[in-house]
Amino acid sequence: MATDIRKIIDNLLKFYDFNDQTIISVGSGGGQFIEYGRNSRQVIAIDNDEEALSRLENALLNLQFKDKFTLIHSDFYEVHKKGDVVLFEFCLHEMKDTEAAINHALTMAPDILVSDHWPNSEWAYIVDEKEKVINSWKALESYKLKKVQRYDTLQFFHDYEELYQKVKVQGKNSINRIKRFKDKKDFTIPMSYGFALI
Repeated sequence: MATDIRKIIDNLLKFYDFNDQTIISVGSGGGQFIEYGRNSRQVIAIDNDEEALSRLENALLNLQFKDKFTLIHSDFYEVHKKGDVVLFEFCLHEMKDTEAAINHALTMAPDILVSDHWPNSEWAYIVDEKEKVINSWKALESYKLKKVQRYDTLQFFHDYEELYQKVKVQGKNSINRIKRFKDKKDFTIPMSYGFALI
């Protein structure tokens, strides 16, 4: 992400106390937010993307707390581990059935923590995920939420090419939506995100 990852991590650590917890992390491949594992008891990291898990493994190499992580390459619905909290890392909107994912998570841990794009986030629109994000937050409303918090940040890009490389995997709609940035240099795109605790 071309944004202030450290700030997102700080907000996450203020929102939920991971100290001495066994965390089941879903969509954790890539390893951008692994700092939450520093004071945990254990992190079970699940991702169905083998390449993303490889990036997570690389991110863990130089960390003193890497031994706390167990990496599992699997579909989330096929994993039946137990922990204190299931953390969805900016991935709930990508799950094929949001409610089924939450219900499965509830069989694994007493706390479910969702971190994801906010429904009206301009960035979610740019990457063509707005409808999926809206639907996942709508599904969350049917559960008793202990706490919800929204945050605003910015995605930073040096030029159009950097933005293009970031969003091209999202497809044609995203590529069409970034045309207005073609001649821009050192620009930002607002990104709203939030945390919800079930």
